[in-house]
Amino acid sequence: MQLQNLYTIHCRKSSQKYIYVVGTMSHKHLINISKSHPMYMEIVQSAKEAMAALQKRNPALQPMLAIIQIGLNITQICLAKECSEDEIVEELLKLNEDPRVHGVYLHLPPASLTSRVLNTLKPEKDVNGISDLNMGRLVRGDLSKGFVPPVASAVLDLLENHGKSVLLVGEDGPLGVALQCLIERSGMVALKSQWRSKSLQTQVMQADAVVLLGAGNMDVPPTWVRPGAAVIRCEPTLETGTVGCIVIVIINVVRSGRRWLQEQQYRPWQLRSLKLQPLTPVPSDIEISRAQTPKPVDQLAEEIGLLPEELEAYGRSKAKVRLSLLDRLHAQPDGKYVLVAGITPTPLGEGKSTVTIGLVQALSAHLKLNSFACLRQPSQGPTFGVKGGAAGGGYAQVIPMEEFNLHLTGDIHAITAANNLVAAAIDARMLHEATQSDKALFSRLVPSVNGVRRFSPIQISRLNRLGINKTDPASLTPEEISTFVRLDLDPSKITWQRVLDTNDRFLRKITVGQARFDIAVASEIMAILALADSLEDMKNRLARMVVGTSRSGEPVTAEDLGVSGALAVLMKDAIKPTLMQTLEGTPVFVHAGPFANIAHGNSSVLADKLALKLVGRDGFVVTEAGFGADIGMEKFFNIKCRASGLRPNVVVLVATVRALKMHGGGPNVSAGAPLPREYIDENLSLVAGGCHSNLRKQIQIAHLFGVPVVVALNVFRTDTQAEIDLVCQLAKECGASDAVPCHHWAQGGRGSLELAQAVNEAASRPSNFQFLYNKEMPIVEKIRTIAKKVYGADDIKLSPEAEAKIDYYSQQGYGSLPICMAKTHLSLSHMPDKKGAPTGFVLPIRDVRASIGAGFVYPLVGTMSTMPGLPTRPCFYDIDLDPVTEEITGLF
Repeated sequence: MQLQNLYTIHCRKSSQKYIYVVGTMSHKHLINISKSHPMYMEIVQSAKEAMAALQKRNPALQPMLAIIQIGLNITQICLAKECSEDEIVEELLKLNEDPRVHGVYLHLPPASLTSRVLNTLKPEKDVNGISDLNMGRLVRGDLSKGFVPPVASAVLDLLENHGKSVLLVGEDGPLGVALQCLIERSGMVALKSQWRSKSLQTQVMQADAVVLLGAGNMDVPPTWVRPGAAVIRCEPTLETGTVGCIVIVIINVVRSGRRWLQEQQYRPWQLRSLKLQPLTPVPSDIEISRAQTPKPVDQLAEEIGLLPEELEAYGRSKAKVRLSLLDRLHAQPDGKYVLVAGITPTPLGEGKSTVTIGLVQALSAHLKLNSFACLRQPSQGPTFGVKGGAAGGGYAQVIPMEEFNLHLTGDIHAITAANNLVAAAIDARMLHEATQSDKALFSRLVPSVNGVRRFSPIQISRLNRLGINKTDPASLTPEEISTFVRLDLDPSKITWQRVLDTNDRFLRKITVGQARFDIAVASEIMAILALADSLEDMKNRLARMVVGTSRSGEPVTAEDLGVSGALAVLMKDAIKPTLMQTLEGTPVFVHAGPFANIAHGNSSVLADKLALKLVGRDGFVVTEAGFGADIGMEKFFNIKCRASGLRPNVVVLVATVRALKMHGGGPNVSAGAPLPREYIDENLSLVAGGCHSNLRKQIQIAHLFGVPVVVALNVFRTDTQAEIDLVCQLAKECGASDAVPCHHWAQGGRGSLELAQAVNEAASRPSNFQFLYNKEMPIVEKIRTIAKKVYGADDIKLSPEAEAKIDYYSQQGYGSLPICMAKTHLSLSHMPDKKGAPTGFVLPIRDVRASIGAGFVYPLVGTMSTMPGLPTRPCFYDIDLDPVTEEITGLF
């Protein structure tokens, strides 16, 4: 229906006056009404201009109005006359969530316009303007968000040139309330009367205009109306039982579309920080976490510019964020990108997560610069094993820490389920191929349903890869059937492992089918989750995963198994980052957690991309790399940055006095054992030795990629001022653009203000980012480049097995994949006990493997355990639950 044919205002001439009738007309009457009245022409022109202006701003936007109507089969949604309230509500809920619909017009009989129906509809789509919220806004005078009932708006337009006194006659329903508010707000006087009022004639004769509400067959005699006064009748038709003005509804739809378009634009942050009151001595992490009440996650989301429909809440304090945000803000410039890495750590860890949180608290809560932290999700293996929680620490942590460390939103469980589905599919396929003929396999893989056999889409993909361009199962030759049904996996070359998110050393040797056990975060699916940049990309990567090799030497993929679509289903929610907050109420994305020994060990590409859009051009996204700069940072640059296309502005290199003392010649440090005296007493010589060796080398590694470095010295209580000053001085002499002490553990964001200022200054300088190697280089040369330039090795030495694997991967077309070195994190070399910056060694490559779905080749340097074990006294000894309060105790 053309816009110019949609109207419900017409006039008829009586002997003494004009009487304007406003009401819904049946469809056959719409085009038969006169269009010559100036009011009609003005409204239609206004609607056209509003539509043109809106589409000029966004040509792709087509504002859509949905109408729910009973009986007449002329609307987009036509329900049966006997439909229930539940059916109407169900349709409304669908329309609420449909982004294409900008307005919903309820063309229902009064009996169906129940409070539940009216208040189910989102007020921003209620172009009738009759929901409780819209009526309340009208009464309050807030017309910026809601809508005025079209009939009331039309009547007000008609009253514009008819004096100051308006008499409303009839029932005091929603229309009467709306008219009274609008009339009084426009400066006129609104009087009210009932049909049975004894003074009705006198009131009519004194009024400049009379509005008859729900009049039916009732009217006022012409002799009552004084010359020049107007009488406006608002009468419902018997057929629909409602009144309205379609042209003004269309205008409301255009307004709704304009508001929707405005809401889609980037929203400046209105972040409300949470106040901290640090105590001395610093309480335990869990006590600090519980002392702070986090903001409701929907409030946090609104403060940082997320729309309600982009949030999927998991309880009160965490929520998934939908990837549609990337489409909405695709034109928004990215913020500054900061990577937190570290020097080679002690087995105790040096606090990269704590520095990350302290930095974003300082940037957002104190410098008032938008900032987002992007962290990896912790595995329950270390949580219950040696390390404990991973939410940061002290007054720089993510809250609630119990939720952060335990299950979160179930992403790791989804990975476990998906990974083990692949393992089950491998074992089942090998069993069925060993026990069935080609014909029997084909009959079961392509079953007859109602006498018809059809290939599934995933089977057609396999046929195409095999070069069989057929879609009719009956057309395959016996040779093609055999090729199609036989994966012919070589049991000795199955590369897929089962996984469990618990440290269990005895699963290292237990074999189920053809696979053993890894910890869940070591699954290739975890690495894929962290590198995927969309749901489609993740699905394609899952399909490409190589699970083994056939006896003829061909790789067998998850798609060959027919399982890749099911994996995407299991992972469809896990791909959305989880929104949480710091102790000071600043936003955090928690997502992915790849095993840094055999994968890249960084948080997800998607979390970083979403955050970079949200913070705005002048904001900061602080993301974290695993282990030291020689492993986590190198993989971040060469693997993650290649996958994402993102380029970092600054590297924050975390150092501690104790780690520098270790690299300067101090005794070994062991988890769970007391620190030797050298790490407690002042020792400037050991500190200087560590700075000139390991710290200098890690700064140089960052400079290989052309990125400026700010050294963050994570200060401990045992550090002396002389040691702190020495580290900061030597770090700058070693090439850092700045080096500052950080006291966030004891003070929160205020203790990292100096770091935040240094990062802000460094990020304002131009960055000359470059990759370490061209990915088209031969695999061997890429390995050699990393070994020599990053680790300081003289050369590499390949085992015969490694050489054979490299040749195989090159022949299969995987030679251009980046390299993900699987090496100890406790030394720049392959020897964990060699501290500082070792030289004069040859790096041994004992094996080479590939994660084709994730998209990298990983050489094995030494023995890598992918299933950690529990210590003699695991952390779970201290973890307990109060059955009355349900409070968790002993978690870090």
